[in-house]
Amino acid sequence: MPKPSRPSSLLSGTPLGSRSILREILVRGPLSRTDLATALDLTLPNVSRLTRPLVELGVLVETTERVTGLGRPRQPLDVAIDDHRVVGVKVTADHLYAVCTDLRARVVAETHEPLTTTEPDAVAEQIAAMVVRLADGTDIVRGVGVTIGGHAPDRSTVASAPWLGWSDVDVAGRLSERTGLPSVVDNDVAGTTGFLHWFGSARTLDRFAVITVGAGVGFALVTHNRIVRSRSADLNGLGQHVVAVAGDGTVRTAASYLTTAAICERASTAYGSELTHARVLELAREGDPACRQVVDEAVAVLGHLVASVADFALVEHVVLSGEGILLAAEHREALESVVRTRRPADDGPVMDVHGVDFTEWARGAAVLAIQEFVAAPSTVHPTLGG
Repeated sequence: MPKPSRPSSLLSGTPLGSRSILREILVRGPLSRTDLATALDLTLPNVSRLTRPLVELGVLVETTERVTGLGRPRQPLDVAIDDHRVVGVKVTADHLYAVCTDLRARVVAETHEPLTTTEPDAVAEQIAAMVVRLADGTDIVRGVGVTIGGHAPDRSTVASAPWLGWSDVDVAGRLSERTGLPSVVDNDVAGTTGFLHWFGSARTLDRFAVITVGAGVGFALVTHNRIVRSRSADLNGLGQHVVAVAGDGTVRTAASYLTTAAICERASTAYGSELTHARVLELAREGDPACRQVVDEAVAVLGHLVASVADFALVEHVVLSGEGILLAAEHREALESVVRTRRPADDGPVMDVHGVDFTEWARGAAVLAIQEFVAAPSTVHPTLGG
């Protein structure tokens, strides 16, 4: 059965050069035409030609602030930030978390609710209803982004999402049909990586890696300003990285030490009663020997993962993120010590810790929609639009 046609975007037909200018202004802030010409190696007449359709569409506006210096005063261009919105939705096995943001991923409204069923059409209906509520009667929502713990190589069809029991489900098509808006779906690690790259701590970097810890262990690599993608591999494979092999041949993976479920299970068994992830970290801080051992082992495994990623991916900057990454923030010195033992010849990669909750995961989904809005669909799918 053929997929339904994609809804047209406000920027349909806009030249790729105009979209490059829009991305530059989104990421860097207000820029004059002269600054844009320098940054993108364009002539001033070309910048004027390429910015004109964005101004006519009401996407860019001239700011009231004028920049003085050598030559004539320059009037910066900026995004019409109050006139355009996107919606981002994080889907878990039993919950939906949604945000409405402006084009710089700043949250203006948010909501969450239990997932009533994992049947794809019903999920699409529930998300579409959330989009209507977040739009709040306006017509300025430009797209919808959805993130899942799974694999969506074409950013439309979810090839596999074990948490939801999905296989080859056209999520973006279902949402576009119900909302009339361009829609995109991807792995939640991709969404967070997009946020970090465009609006977060990595926005000035053209090469870095991301490791996420939470329900799973995720990994993403950005090089030459583009996330590295593969149709045959998702972004959660790092959790299967082997970190120990017992004498009887039993294999221990990174996920068996690092995921929130693994930490809770191991600590609860050793402590003698059921513990939440937050309680495990709290007891470790208080010096409980069982919980402290579980946390120390998790930190050690994470340190070895960081060193391995830096070695294999040849990156000098690693961002640690995810809802379970608090253990890295609280045990940073121990984490850095492990990395140094693996890389004694240097100080190891620069590590940033970017903790997220499920609302932040939804914000990453919103960034997918922003990137889809800014970049032409044919250019954004393979690489997140860099």
